[in-house]
Amino acid sequence: MNIAIVVAEFNSEITSKMLDLAIEKASVLKLNVKYTAKVPGVFDMPLIIDTLLQRKDIDAVVTLGAVIQGQTKHDELISHVTAKAIADLSIKHQKPVTLGITGPGMSDRQAHQRIRPVAERAVEAVKKLSEELEKIRK
Repeated sequence: MNIAIVVAEFNSEITSKMLDLAIEKASVLKLNVKYTAKVPGVFDMPLIIDTLLQRKDIDAVVTLGAVIQGQTKHDELISHVTAKAIADLSIKHQKPVTLGITGPGMSDRQAHQRIRPVAERAVEAVKKLSEELEKIRK
């Protein structure tokens, strides 16, 4: 199975570790990471995801990002809009796109605590979803 990983560069001290762990997990699960795309922030992911999902050599996309709470509710806006766009793209292309994005309402400390579990679960979920879709489509 060929996957792509789209990772936000914003909060890179967190997301770069998420990316390393996701690639490691994909290898353990025998998934081929065909593309890794870096985008400025999670809000910037949908265009790249849409383009990747149009490719015949991509079966699914894993997203990775960390939206940390600031002084305003900007983190809530970014998280909600991005999650909706990602879900819509998955349905549009009938390919799994997993949400490995932490937040909103999350502190820097919480973001660091969630690096491993979120990155690994996003990769595990893409495999599980693909297997379930395969069963249903038969």
